Amino acid sequence: MFSNIWEEYLRPMLLRPKRLQVAALCYRHVGDTTEVLMITSRGTGRWIIPKGWPMDGKTCAQAALQEAWEEAGVVKAEADENPIGSFDYHKLRATGIEEPVTALIYAAKVQELSNDYPEVHQRKRQWMPADEAATLVHEPALQKLLRGL
Repeated sequence: MFSNIWEEYLRPMLLRPKRLQVAALCYRHVGDTTEVLMITSRGTGRWIIPKGWPMDGKTCAQAALQEAWEEAGVVKAEADENPIGSFDYHKLRATGIEEPVTALIYAAKVQELSNDYPEVHQRKRQWMPADEAATLVHEPALQKLLRGL
């Protein structure tokens, strides 16, 4: 019986590939300081960067900018088409199951924000120095990237 459970349920869950998300590392320069735009997650309220699933008809960088608009109100930004890094995390699904995810990070130099955007009432957003943001995120690879800005 245990071998059936292992083969049919547990083994496929452990061996499944990670899903891919895209993330926008929104930044601006204030004097000698690089600030990043951080948002809170809807579920736990912890500080994160805007991210979501790739979108049909958009490059990964364009999808990351779309997420930055929906989650943080970024109206105008220049994004690099090549990712500057990635981080792994576990996304908690509505079913209660954690799903392994790799998020590709796209740098986005922000030129304009809106105070009216789709998730304005679901999240907080805040500009902060990159080194401060590094102390607030949980993912080691994202911490390292933020400290290097």
